[in-house]
Amino acid sequence: MKTILHLISSPRQESSLSIQLGKAIVAQLQQTYPDSTVNEVNLIEENFPHLDAPHLQSFFTPRENLTPADQEAIRYSERAIGQLMEADFIVVGAPLYNFSIHSALKAWIDHIARAGVTFRYSEQGPEGLVKGKKVYIAMSSGGVYSEGPYQPYDFVVPYLKAVLGFLGMTDITVYRAEGANIPGLKEHALEKAIGEISIDA
Repeated sequence: MKTILHLISSPRQESSLSIQLGKAIVAQLQQTYPDSTVNEVNLIEENFPHLDAPHLQSFFTPRENLTPADQEAIRYSERAIGQLMEADFIVVGAPLYNFSIHSALKAWIDHIARAGVTFRYSEQGPEGLVKGKKVYIAMSSGGVYSEGPYQPYDFVVPYLKAVLGFLGMTDITVYRAEGANIPGLKEHALEKAIGEISIDA
């Protein structure tokens, strides 16, 4: 049985192209793996807190020394990492906001990127510990950032590939619903992106 983790980071609910594209990816994964289960996590609703001193203290405190306050501070991270480790497939909904990801997705990343847990440092350099996962990025954008003059403004895909790859998730496929605000492109942006989805068993 396969487990699919679908991360939503758009506040636009059902009108969101990244959510619709992400759900289309999930649907095709379920067709390929009929016995799979889906864990949908809406990061907007979860409202992961931005990191502060108590969070960081709890991250670097040995488990046996965690105080009740530390355990409260670390609970978001522990739950998110547990969901990540249980998943075989991760579908990341990532709309482009001001050339980067939504702060809700960034907060989630800050809670899962933990030295000694999801990555470690060795004499050979850093090593990602989240291995054996397949990641699909469902990106949406008002403009076109996959090519052309605005390609350098895309800090969504390069960042996600870098940070997830650092944690060990290097098998990443990107699907883009782009041009959502451009006449002539917006009418078919989602349909085009969904048509490009290909899931290999």
